[in-house]
Amino acid sequence: MDATFLQQMLNGLTLGAVYGLIAIGYTMVYGIIGMINFAHGEVYMISAYLCAIALALLSFFGLHSFPLLILGTLVFTIVVIGVYGWVIERIAYRPLRNSTRLAPLISAIGMSLILQNYAQISQGPRQQGIPTMMDGVFKFTLGGDFVQITYTKVFILLASLAGMLVLTYLIGHTRLGRMCRATQQDRKMASMLGINTDRVISLVFVIGAAMAGLAGVLITMNYGTFDFYAGFIIGIKAFTAAVLGGIGSLPGAMLGGLILGVAEAQFAGMVNSDYKDVFSFSLLVVILIFRPQGLLGRPMVAKV
Repeated sequence: MDATFLQQMLNGLTLGAVYGLIAIGYTMVYGIIGMINFAHGEVYMISAYLCAIALALLSFFGLHSFPLLILGTLVFTIVVIGVYGWVIERIAYRPLRNSTRLAPLISAIGMSLILQNYAQISQGPRQQGIPTMMDGVFKFTLGGDFVQITYTKVFILLASLAGMLVLTYLIGHTRLGRMCRATQQDRKMASMLGINTDRVISLVFVIGAAMAGLAGVLITMNYGTFDFYAGFIIGIKAFTAAVLGGIGSLPGAMLGGLILGVAEAQFAGMVNSDYKDVFSFSLLVVILIFRPQGLLGRPMVAKV
């Protein structure tokens, strides 16, 4: 196997895992209320700032142990960004839930712009960053060349896998998961059976935001830099991953993220990095032509 191909495969899996985590937020919201949360990319962006704030606060109070520092940063970021998700649902979606389908879409776009400007005003327009936290790299010899993967990327892959497994268990084997599935299938019937559907929908927004928060911490650790506009491009990419895998399907969101990340990395390494975004969206168009519901999505059945 060619070393360049394998190197780009590892890079693509790391990037795709992050895409998948953010895509989960899109697909969960769509699955339960049938609408797209276009402020989700900005939720990821806010989590990058929260990651830096948490690291600064914990270091200021004398916590320098790496495992405790990472654990504290993850807990702080996920909890605070979960509150952001809850607020977005209460302000931008709940008042318009019985309105036309276009109204919540416009409201979500407005919330996206509000969060962008909020971060720009409160944190400044300049690019910010954090120092490298995990030094070291694994190197493997392949033929006359070598392949490497940093400790940070290994941590990203393991944390993404752990997040996906926890979420899969939560949705598939807990009372909350059963309420989410019931609300997704028939909100009115679920409400008649005693399920507080408003609370379930709010929790879905919180869980989706938490996954974006996890992604924000991981990618900030990897790249080290971020700004108030960081959520736009990666939000579009994650939405593309959700559509590619089948909007409404949790495994589809992760699969779509991995495929998109690997395809983008391979094209950037083998062909031209300037046109990797063009290739990614072209791949989406081709797949949707032959499978409109996405790779793992359910085909739409026309109502007579």
